[in-house]
Amino acid sequence: MAKKGSAEERDLVHKLWERDFAAMRAPASGGATKRPLPDVIAGNGKIYLAIEVKTTTKDKIYIDYPQIDDLHEFSEKFGAKCYIGVKFKYTKWLFLEPKDVERTKKNNYKIEKNFALEKALEIDEITGIDKQVKFD
Repeated sequence: MAKKGSAEERDLVHKLWERDFAAMRAPASGGATKRPLPDVIAGNGKIYLAIEVKTTTKDKIYIDYPQIDDLHEFSEKFGAKCYIGVKFKYTKWLFLEPKDVERTKKNNYKIEKNFALEKALEIDEITGIDKQVKFD
């Protein structure tokens, strides 16, 4: 994986730890193994997440469908909710369930920046932080 991509994965892992999730980058993601591993795995004993991370400086991200098939396979076996975590230049982290993502003619996935900004969940939504009642 490119330096920038691994730096973004580390950033996401850090943000998950800040929200009381144990989180790690899967060291064998990105083709180093034949096993279906996501880029980031996280959990807090109640919520488990498997995240395929994609970052870009452009306005679109394309993902080959086998990567998302692998994400689904891992998530089912692990008992995790699967998300595609996207970070466009100058945006915060955005998370989409694969079922909500547009497919291309070749069955790959396409995420446009404007669609993600409108439809994606934010980190506090996937971690359940936004559902907690806070008292001062």
